[in-house]
Amino acid sequence: MRYFVAVAEELHFGRAATRLHMSQPPLSRAIKQLEADVGALLFARSPTGVTLTAVGSVLLDEARALLEHADRVRVRVSAAAGVATITIGILGDGTDPGVARLAAAYRRSHPGIDIRIRDTDLTGPTCGLRAGLVDIALTRAPFDETALTVRVLRSDPVGVVLRADDPLVRRGRLRLAELGDRRWFRFPQDTDPIWQSYWNDGRPREGPVVRAVQECLQAVLWNGTVGLAPLGHDLPAELAMVPLTDMPPSRVVAAWNQGDTNPLIRSFIETATTAYRH
Repeated sequence: MRYFVAVAEELHFGRAATRLHMSQPPLSRAIKQLEADVGALLFARSPTGVTLTAVGSVLLDEARALLEHADRVRVRVSAAAGVATITIGILGDGTDPGVARLAAAYRRSHPGIDIRIRDTDLTGPTCGLRAGLVDIALTRAPFDETALTVRVLRSDPVGVVLRADDPLVRRGRLRLAELGDRRWFRFPQDTDPIWQSYWNDGRPREGPVVRAVQECLQAVLWNGTVGLAPLGHDLPAELAMVPLTDMPPSRVVAAWNQGDTNPLIRSFIETATTAYRH
């Protein structure tokens, strides 16, 4: 199911394999076996990637629920066993170099700790903190901070993602008002309203609903929609990022539940603050 969700969110076997830290052939075999078990195709395949079939769309919702429950069980069992474990939620932004520096530094300073990672799509900016699925979240603000403690690690300027052949690309810099007549990608209705408002410039938007980074990029590529994103990330050659002059920066933050006494959280925050300073 984790393999299936990765392919469904990336819509590309190669990218999903990279995300899962595995080669592509065993991933393809696992998906084919799952399709055989289900008795139906889950993906429509093409040379440029894949799309979900109707059956795949139904399974994706169920798979996410099953995996969330499995993660919750794992957390409770580890707590009962008294294992020195920290579970880190990471918003689906695997290209941030700060994460790589933090991972290397934390492994060096905590060699005996069981470190678990929970990758979250863009609809869950707190990465399962309130549900007890993670101890700490590496994410982006703003979002509802009720009952959470938040530490800012870095601020990134924000730009708009466009097709490379879009006439607006030639301007070099843009203001939000210049995008007012465009269709934007947007998040599902049950997404944190503060988070949703930030990425939609505080306005109701019309356009395709997305959950993952790759879905955002594909929405721009296929539908010509626009959307906001932090500057500094690699994009396919068919897409371009144009800086916005009047958009407040996107803050990379670490967040945890208020009152959580897990001593590993404090050491994690100290390591993260240093890693993101460079």
